[in-house]
Amino acid sequence: MCPLCNAHHRAWPGRRAFLLAAAGAATLAASAPALAQVDVGRSSQLRNLIPAAELETAAAQQYAKTLADARAQGALASANDPQLMRLRGISTKLIPQSPQWNDRAKSWKWEVNLLGSKQINAFCMPGGKIAFYTGILEQLKLTDEEVAMIMGHEMAHALREHARERIAKTQGTGTLLSLGASLFGLGELGGLAANVGTQLMSLRFSRDDETEADLVGLEIAARGGYNPNAAVSLWEKMGQAGNKAGGPAFLSSHPSGPARIQQLQNNVPKVQGLYERSRG
Repeated sequence: MCPLCNAHHRAWPGRRAFLLAAAGAATLAASAPALAQVDVGRSSQLRNLIPAAELETAAAQQYAKTLADARAQGALASANDPQLMRLRGISTKLIPQSPQWNDRAKSWKWEVNLLGSKQINAFCMPGGKIAFYTGILEQLKLTDEEVAMIMGHEMAHALREHARERIAKTQGTGTLLSLGASLFGLGELGGLAANVGTQLMSLRFSRDDETEADLVGLEIAARGGYNPNAAVSLWEKMGQAGNKAGGPAFLSSHPSGPARIQQLQNNVPKVQGLYERSRG
């Protein structure tokens, strides 16, 4: 969603070897799962410059702060809230589909919460920290299938580690060196983690990231038993909401349009069999 920044690469020649060493145990990016029906190619190797565990820790800290702020304002849904129970019920069908896209997801401490706000928004932070805003459920009058498409899309951003890649591209040498030092026990990450955690709340992904999230989310939802055609009706609703004055903030980072809808329509047949099998 934000333009790719290659300027850092030109500034790194003398430090690239160190940065790659600092990433240490970084492995080659995994290809898309063998059983995947949608084609999203390989994940970016650049993400390996940011340690996954450190980023997930920062995300967990920021998520906890977000929930604490909402609780203080009386805007955090209680465990017996019907809408939150609905969200968590949907998540129990989607989360089991996640490890095939990212093996780390097996150890993530997944959370799903609902924040009281008129904002049309939802997100999933690295490490499986999901939040929906009441506005996106109420104003768009979403069906369970459409909720599953949004949840799958946001989960896909975390599973494909788009935030990790984006931060590696935009943070600059100083941050990466600090992360490298942390790996070798040469420095503390506390302040840096807080800084990165704050950025996670406003991070913008590239168009390619959004395409991946659409397709991976479509497959996750289909495997979880949700009709993939709901992805089309969802983005039609998003488009209608975007045509109104002061359209949803969600669309500033998840632009809708005929091309996006067409791409989803083209991929629905690829996952239709998964949906039908999941329904028994």
